[in-house]
Amino acid sequence: MAGFTIVLYLALLAAAFFILIVRPQRRQMATRRALIASLEVGDEVITAGGIYGTILEISDTEMQIEVAPTVVLKMAREAVSARPHAANAGASESQGAGDGDRIGEDD
Repeated sequence: MAGFTIVLYLALLAAAFFILIVRPQRRQMATRRALIASLEVGDEVITAGGIYGTILEISDTEMQIEVAPTVVLKMAREAVSARPHAANAGASESQGAGDGDRIGEDD
């Protein structure tokens, strides 16, 4: 009976691990793959290093983005982390959550 309890406990632990860790990570990876696949010339992007730019040329593995007039960077397509409008939407939703917690704010 004790052996069955241990096996049941381990099975529940494995199921919880899968539900809480593996599934959300798979969903996040699928979203990232969809973002990389949907990139087109003219899209505004944010790179993993935080550089904002507009795609000028794109191939299967590389792209060129313009970050300022006459400044073009060549980088891996996988370096894109987000689109600016998507990143700003998430930031504006979370604004206001901790307004009273600012350092140096007079009470």
